[in-house]
Amino acid sequence: MTAILTQPAAAAEALRAGSAVVFPNPYPLTSVVAATAPGVVNTAKGRPADQAVALWLVDDEPWSEFSAALDLDDATRVLVRELLVRERLTLLLPVVSGRAPGWASPATRDGHALVFGACGDPVRPILTDVGHLHVSSANRTGHPPAASAAEARAIFPPDVHVLESADDSPAAGRAATTTLCVGRNRSLTHTRLGAQDRAHGGPEAYLAHLRAGYVT
Repeated sequence: MTAILTQPAAAAEALRAGSAVVFPNPYPLTSVVAATAPGVVNTAKGRPADQAVALWLVDDEPWSEFSAALDLDDATRVLVRELLVRERLTLLLPVVSGRAPGWASPATRDGHALVFGACGDPVRPILTDVGHLHVSSANRTGHPPAASAAEARAIFPPDVHVLESADDSPAAGRAATTTLCVGRNRSLTHTRLGAQDRAHGGPEAYLAHLRAGYVT
């Protein structure tokens, strides 16, 4: 059986009910699977329930609460928010021991929290006021991330809801997000290949692009 194709209102309802939902991302990113409980995301992906799952910080209020726990200077906190919103990256961010809110702990390992930032305009209203969200690439363990609703429905079991994309961007040419580690004084380190660095010709070229546009 295939996963359930759903509409925006039903997707929000499914999140509030504790189900996993697959969301499209703006081109050239692949889809993600999200839920209000990290174990639900992991179960949907067919991996151990206690595996680390990224935070999906869309609303200002949870971002403000979380960012206060970051072991970063103010200028770097501003940079982090810009990279999450404008570049739609996944970021590894240092947290002060014992200061992060409890809902951030499933994303935190070895003193760093994994945070996801991509959110297309059609998806944003769905995620408002549904609680703290955890997110991962829309794939089952060992398989590439889904690039379309049709791929997601074929990958995930029937208790997972799949939201179809509202735009006509192609499925071909998509990839998961690039991941960077951010440190004090706006230092950036590339940690995982993805769509953003590929579009700029590789990690070093992409880091140079970011430093020119955001740091200098």
